Amino acid sequence: MNGFILKGDIIYSKNREELLTFPGSYLVCRDGVSEGVYRELSDMPEDLRSFKLIDLSGRLIIPGMTDLHLHAPQYGFRGLWGDMELLDWLNIHTFPEEARYAELTYAENAYKIFIKDMVITSTTRFCAFSSIHREATELLMDLTEESGLKAYIGKVNMDRNSPDYLCETTDESYEETLRWLSDTEGRHYKNVFPILTPRFIPSCTDELMKKLGELIEERGLPLQSHLSENKSEIDWVKELCPWSGCYGDAYEGFGCFGGHGNRTIMAHCVWSGDEEIGLMKKNGVYIAHSPSSNTNIASGIAPIRKYLEKGLNVGLATDMSGGTTNSIIRIMTDAISVSKLYWRLCDETKKPLTFPEAFYLATLGGGSFFGKVGSLEKGYELDAVVLDDSKLETPMDGRLSLAERLERYCYIAGDSPVEHKFVAGQKLF
Repeated sequence: MNGFILKGDIIYSKNREELLTFPGSYLVCRDGVSEGVYRELSDMPEDLRSFKLIDLSGRLIIPGMTDLHLHAPQYGFRGLWGDMELLDWLNIHTFPEEARYAELTYAENAYKIFIKDMVITSTTRFCAFSSIHREATELLMDLTEESGLKAYIGKVNMDRNSPDYLCETTDESYEETLRWLSDTEGRHYKNVFPILTPRFIPSCTDELMKKLGELIEERGLPLQSHLSENKSEIDWVKELCPWSGCYGDAYEGFGCFGGHGNRTIMAHCVWSGDEEIGLMKKNGVYIAHSPSSNTNIASGIAPIRKYLEKGLNVGLATDMSGGTTNSIIRIMTDAISVSKLYWRLCDETKKPLTFPEAFYLATLGGGSFFGKVGSLEKGYELDAVVLDDSKLETPMDGRLSLAERLERYCYIAGDSPVEHKFVAGQKLF
């Protein structure tokens, strides 16, 4: 039996609206799973008291965070070219850069930088698009496995409406997907899992989408893609799939929209209408909310309050490189900010997100895609990060609650490296 105890100022979500706070308390991990939080050592069952104590007094201990949607090959150019809308941004800048991942030396260097930078953030789990290149995708999975982070990673499918240098034939895309699944299954990863990844309907033929839908049914694989990010993209889907009632209905028509126990992530959902919302609710689709990206490439503001009121699954996402930060903590504060704009400019019946709600989305909201993840409550896989807010001096020191200290840290130091990180009970640093 392996275990340890973390002593510090512990915070996690009770539910979407409330934070639980435990000053100077003890978080116990046994065999990678939380045994819960105790106010005193003497409160613990006797068999837990012998575990190694790691004293982090004065530090904030919170659950690890989940990034539900990012593009790993775009990490190198984040912070550039944010003056375009989606489709121009893809064609002029994104596709040429992703094409370079056909060269493994380039891919290895780029992905090593990406993983190195991800390790020091508050993110313990993520869902990533690679590129169309099978070998580079496998390389990214290997590097992620070695890092100790947990992730779903997908080889991208694209067989139409893409430049020649970044476009597969339908057969090639499908066969390379099967080979990728076979190769990675044989490596017996503990931290990394495959996820089917059609880029979006405009870049995948009906035939390819149907084949991916059949793979989902045969193998029970999860799927990630994009949905209703941009008005031009939605119009394009209407032209390509005139039989569909909405963008989400097109995915469902191919068997690629959750339901029947299959897990699906759809990024953005900025312009989803009532029919699409109903389909997401029915099928348990996860929405990856990317406020930074939606702002940078002028997509709009997703109505997150509406989605929460409807009981949809929502998590947060950096969407690098549409988004410029790799910090989900920063995305939390962005989500709050854009929700205020939505409330003020779009619909005053949809109140802005609160800080506890944004924290919930960053932890339990996205973490639940991975299972019992995103909380420090007993029975959850123990992902935890340790934050040092001691250098954020204020004349209010001593008067701030733990929740206020955490909120202040997120707004002021949200891009800072975390002090310590644990993933499923394994200490990364």
